[in-house]
This record gives sequence, structure tokens and C-alpha cells, in this order.
Amino acid sequence: MRAHGQVRFLKISAQLQRRVVGVATLIVGVWLVITLGMAINQVSVSFERMALVREQAKIQSAEERVASYRDSMDDVADDLKKRQDMMESMYEQQFGVKPSEAAKAAELGEQEKAAKKIGAQIPEAAKLVSMETRQIRFAIGLTKIAEARTIKAEQAIRRYGLNPATLISTSNIGSGGPFIPFFGDTKEVSDPRFQKLADALDKMKATERALAGIPTSLPAALMSMTSNFGYRSDPFTGQGAMHAGIDFRGEHGSSILAAADGTVSFVGGMGGYGNCIEITHANGLVTRYAHLAGFTVTAGQKIRRGAQIARMGSTGRSTGTHLHFEVRVNGQAINPMKFLEANTNVLKEQTVAGNGPVSTSTPQS
Repeated sequence: MRAHGQVRFLKISAQLQRRVVGVATLIVGVWLVITLGMAINQVSVSFERMALVREQAKIQSAEERVASYRDSMDDVADDLKKRQDMMESMYEQQFGVKPSEAAKAAELGEQEKAAKKIGAQIPEAAKLVSMETRQIRFAIGLTKIAEARTIKAEQAIRRYGLNPATLISTSNIGSGGPFIPFFGDTKEVSDPRFQKLADALDKMKATERALAGIPTSLPAALMSMTSNFGYRSDPFTGQGAMHAGIDFRGEHGSSILAAADGTVSFVGGMGGYGNCIEITHANGLVTRYAHLAGFTVTAGQKIRRGAQIARMGSTGRSTGTHLHFEVRVNGQAINPMKFLEANTNVLKEQTVAGNGPVSTSTPQS
């Protein structure tokens, strides 16, 4: 250092230099650490702000959905009320009486507890949850009733020696029409128990329709059997022959009655049968009435069990006034006696199936 013409020297030791450099390095290091920490914190805050924005967006969206749900809750409850009324009306149509509390009762277990919890958390949903629970309870109860009636009808069909599955498969032939949703304009219920109910009712109706179509009523008011089903001596030639039905003797012009509900599928002459009527029943069975003196029905006409369809005569290959009565399954003649000799319990099942009272008395000749 120069001052007033003199030169002075300032000596810094190596140790001091190292200390100065160390302190400077430490200061720079601390500054870098602080700067890095601030940068990391800034990034973290940015991420937190972004996450908060997303959560706020979700909350806003959820609030909008809840608000929308609450706004339409009364409409949904009204739709469920209409659906419930329709289900109870369907029950009355199927069973002829209004559903009892026993029919509506069913255990829902955990689902019912969950429904009540939802109703407690969202008071506005209490009405809807109550209606939903009521419908599911009703659907389960009605399904059990339909399944029980189906089992009874199947057992009755088997007593005739027939296969319920075979009869049911043919009972739905010839059905159709435009598609009209059962629940109207509202969305279909997704709970599988409602689909199970629909399937159970369909099977019950098909099974009972098949049972009701079995010809168990006697085909004439006054009769005595003159020739049974199976092997016999032909009345004209005396040779062994197969008799495909049962012959009943009666007075000329006496009433011939339908043995079961069905549709008249043939009216007219049929070779050796003479004047003949065939009735096709809901289960695919066909009854044939032959040697008639005259007809009181026309082809295509719906007929009820016990209704008059013709008058007894002796047309065709006949030795005298009588009725030839046949029952056919898929074109094959079977013995009608196993139907006409049905026991009282089976006839009661047919009555339940929707065909009205069935006579169990035997007419006198």
C-alpha cells in the first residue's frame, strides 16, 4: 500500500486465507441450500394448489349432481309410486285378489339396513328409499308365490303322464305384438330381483296355461262308453284294429261339449270320421270329436271348457249314434281315459289355473 511516498506491505497468512475462503464457501453453500429449499417449497405449493383446484372441481361437480338429484327426487319417487301401483295391479290380475301384507313381506337383510342408512344421511331421499325397499320386498314375496304355483301346476301335469317342459314349450307358440315397456317411460329397474319376478310370472302363466288346456271334462252330457282306446275287433270287418279314441253312446242330437279351453281348428267332413271338429288347446294338445250330426261352432272360434260345440250323430264310418273322442299330442293319438279319470286334486289345480269350476261328477247314461 503506497501512502505519502512510502510503500507498506500487508501480509495475509495462508491460514487466514483458508479461513476466509471457508467462510465464503459456507455462506454460498447456505445461500444455495436456502434457495433450493425455497424452490422445492414453491413447487410443492404449486402441486398442492393444483390438487386443491381439482378437489374443488370434484366437490363442485358432486354438489351439482346432488342438487340435480334432489331437484328430481320427487319425480323419481312419483315414478316409483306408479311402478308400485302397476305391480300391485299385476298381482291382482294374476291372482284375482289384492296383495296381502304376507305377499309383500320378505327379508331384505343388509340391503334394507343400507337403504335406511342412506335415508338417514339424505333426508330428501327417505321417500324414495322407502318406496324402493317396498318394491323389492313385494317383488321377492310375489316371486315366491309364483314359483310355488308353478311347482303345483307341474306336479298336476305329471299326474297325467305328460312332460311339463314339452307342454310349456308349445304353449307360447303364436304370441307376439308391439313392444310396450311394462314400466312406461321410466328407466327399467336394474335390480335382478325384478327380472327374476318377471321370469317367475312368465313360467307360472305358461305352466298353468298348459295345465288348463288338458282335456279333463267329459265331452258329452249323457253317455256310456261303448269302445275303449287301443286294440279292438273292427265293427264292420271283425278284424283286429287300432282304435285311436273312445266311443260314447248317446241320443241323436245330444250336446257335444268341449273338453277344455281352446280354439276350433277344424270343422267339416274327415273321411271315416264323418262330420268332425278339432280343437287345439293352449298346450298343443288337440281333441277330436267325430261322427257328429251338426256343428254349433266355426273354425277359428275361441271356445271354453264345457261349451257346446256340436250335436251327436252317426256320420262317416259308424254303426249307430255315438261320439268318437280322441286326444292327440304332436299328431299321435293317446288314451283319453287318463285325462277323464283325473283325480279331484288335479282338477282343483286346473281351476286355480284360471278355467273356472271343473265338474268332477260322472254323467249317467
